[in-house]
Amino acid sequence: MTVGNSRKLSLYLQLIRWNRPAGWLLLLWPTLSALWVASNGFPGWHLLTVFTLGTVLMRSAGCCINDVADRDFDRHVKRTVNRPVTSGALSVRQALGAGALLALLAFGLVLTTNAVTIAWSFAALAVTLIYPYAKRHVSMPQAVLGVAFSFGIPMAFAAVQSRVPLLAWVLLLGNLFWVIAYDTEYAMVDRDDDLKIGIKTSAITLGRFDVAAIMLCYLIFLSIWAYALMERAQSAIFLIAMGLALLQALGHGWLIRKREREDCFKAFRLNHWLGFTVFAGVALSYWGR
Repeated sequence: MTVGNSRKLSLYLQLIRWNRPAGWLLLLWPTLSALWVASNGFPGWHLLTVFTLGTVLMRSAGCCINDVADRDFDRHVKRTVNRPVTSGALSVRQALGAGALLALLAFGLVLTTNAVTIAWSFAALAVTLIYPYAKRHVSMPQAVLGVAFSFGIPMAFAAVQSRVPLLAWVLLLGNLFWVIAYDTEYAMVDRDDDLKIGIKTSAITLGRFDVAAIMLCYLIFLSIWAYALMERAQSAIFLIAMGLALLQALGHGWLIRKREREDCFKAFRLNHWLGFTVFAGVALSYWGR
């Protein structure tokens, strides 16, 4: 590989945040949890592979779309000023081309499932395309992201059961509150810059109630999932996992209490461990059934 090709590959990897796996892990754990619940245990290697690879591909495609949509805003934000599209290292056409290719690869995986999952994949794509523009018009764009980052849940049920039951939508609702919690922590990092350039975020909308609202969202998320899965995941392991997840949420609250940028970003990055804890509790509760 030549130096030029090596640099180009590095830029594309930066574009899809390859060095920051926390983003796709935040998508993966609730999706896998839904797969286990829908399957009443291990879903099989085919669906596990489809949804794991599909999650990575779609999150990467979403990064491409988001960076193109936000390229003019990102020039004024310290954390994002050097992103490949914003800096001009990659063109808009190159970024959109990469995003389209990644989305097509993800769709190819969906085609190996069933008609119901394929149909829902179009709705998931629509929400992914809408989110980058929500912050221009919606005071709580994190809620839109919450829908986008939770759509793996109904798709998992569709892939296993060829339908999307009420339980899937209840879990999606609960997960939406988790996304609002951790993405508000993320928005707190850029609040000063976002105020200057006029972007709308939950951190700005909530103002001095941001920390309290985040903790309430964590509580709602864990309460909804615990209540919805109590009869299905009848195991002390599940209850212990939910308790550990609550302790992690409290730790995040302690981190963000002073609203310092580094601490808020750290809290955001640690959320994938909270998601893993919930998934582990769900998966282990079906062990041996």
